[in-house]
Amino acid sequence: MKRPLVVGVMGGANADEQTTMDAYRLGEMIAKKGWVLLNGGRNTGVMAASAKGAADHGGLTVGILPESDTAHASEAILIPICTGMGSARNMINVLSSDVVVACKGGAGTISEIALALKHAKQVITLNFEVANLFKGIRQAGLLHAAQTPEEVVALIEKKIQR
Repeated sequence: MKRPLVVGVMGGANADEQTTMDAYRLGEMIAKKGWVLLNGGRNTGVMAASAKGAADHGGLTVGILPESDTAHASEAILIPICTGMGSARNMINVLSSDVVVACKGGAGTISEIALALKHAKQVITLNFEVANLFKGIRQAGLLHAAQTPEEVVALIEKKIQR
């Protein structure tokens, strides 16, 4: 028996209506292809919507949960995997996926994209402009740019060391 394709669907825990609808439809289409949907497993945002889309259409869903129990798991996740690893579970999400689809999200989704690319996984973004990935992080004052080592040291002294 041939192993089915595992499609990792990553995206924000807080998702707008369009992103949620797209995630649901993506889950539906993954199920209809006979592929496995893998995501972060939680009952919120892209995770819940994509899992529900797949489960509603007979698909197999796997959720890699950050907690050590299933208290926050989506009901649409058929195979919950409790890691107790918090955000470190993003590595499992990526390495266990044959291809990664990134819906709109925040820092967690960005980390999954970066990890997937680092491990030479194919990444497909869905209505998620990659060029602006770090815009929110820059606005929050967490990402800084420097042109010289001196500027780096000055930023460390100004921003980080308090």
